[in-house]
This record gives sequence, C-alpha cells and structure tokens, in this order.
Amino acid sequence: MNVIELQTVTKKYKNGDHKTAALKSVDYKLAQGESLAIVGPSGSGKSTLLNLVGGLDKPSEGKVLIDGNELNKLNDNELSKFRNKTIGFVFQFFNLQEYLTAQENVMVPMLIAGEKQSHAKNYAEELLTQVGLGERKNFYPKQLSGGEMQRVAVARSLANQPKILLADEPTANLDKESAEKVLEIFDDIAKTGVSVIVITHDNSISSRFKNVLKLKNGEQV
Repeated sequence: MNVIELQTVTKKYKNGDHKTAALKSVDYKLAQGESLAIVGPSGSGKSTLLNLVGGLDKPSEGKVLIDGNELNKLNDNELSKFRNKTIGFVFQFFNLQEYLTAQENVMVPMLIAGEKQSHAKNYAEELLTQVGLGERKNFYPKQLSGGEMQRVAVARSLANQPKILLADEPTANLDKESAEKVLEIFDDIAKTGVSVIVITHDNSISSRFKNVLKLKNGEQV
C-alpha cells in the first residue's frame, strides 16, 4: 500500500487577475514505511507540497491520497482529526509553547486527541528519553538550546504515533552537531516503519535518503 500518492497535483495561487502555479502536475507514490527527501532551491514548491501532503492546503487540480484517504474529500473537522492521528509535523522554527515545559509541549497533541493526562505524561517522558532529553523534561523552551528545542519538537511530532512525519527544513537553524543529532533521530524513527518526509535544499541531507523527489520551479526534475 502507498502511504502517499500524488496524482497530477497542481497548486495555483491567485495574484490579482493572474494565477501562478506553485506546483505543476506532480505525480509520485511512496510505499508504506518508506521515507523521502523532497529537495529543491528556494521557490521550487517544496513547502507547497508539504502543505498539501500534510492536509494544510488543498490542490487546485489533481488528488492527494494519504494512507488511502483522499484529502480533497475530507471536511475541515475530518481533516483535523486525520492530521492529528496520522501525521506528525516538525517545523524549522520549533513552534513550542514558551509557557509549557518540554514534557507539557509533547503532551499537547495527546490531550487534544482525548488521551488521559496520566498516559500523556508518561508517554511524553518516554518520547523525550528517546530523543535524549529525559532529564530535561521539566525545562522550558527558553532554558534549552536550539538543537534541544528541535528534539522536543520531534518528540511532540511522535506523540500520537503517526504513520508519517513531515519535517520542513528541520536543521536549517541548527549548528552542525545539533543537526546531525536530529538527523540520526530521524534515521531511528524511519527504522520503526514511520515514513519520514524531509523538505530540504541541502544535498548532504537528501543523500541520506533512498527516495528523493526533486523540484524546480514547481515541476519534478
């Protein structure tokens, strides 16, 4: 079964009287358990594609199927529930809640999904230990380094045991050592059967992946 299937996906944005295509007729299939690097220069359509795969936006043309579900056909409520259960997100700027501890940040997706607080607390600690931050579970984001904050974000992305982890330029704001730690965690996650999808412009990162989708000016190359 394919975890991701893109069928002639086009995304156009309106600019006054004109429409600009950010993506043009992209076709791609990724098998369950396989991981992928989406690579290309700035403005190539990488983030647009991530938003479509993550159900944060809808295509102008074509179909986006994730884990067999055609996202175009889901209403906003169904899409929100689907994202929370199926997809984990890691962003370039961490997006942690400053007033919550590392453990509490990781708990948030589980509590939204209706998990009991006791389970969420225990599993959040387990995930933080997995990314090497168990001893910092009670630290607030301002007390953590950039690399540590990104690892908290990775732990949070795994909170609801997603089938897909989407990471948008996850190492762009990190030093080399911190970036390598995050990428090693992604390698470990992929070995568990989670499909790790990394958006990057860095060929040294994309070279770690067997599957690579290259974009330029919104088109596959």
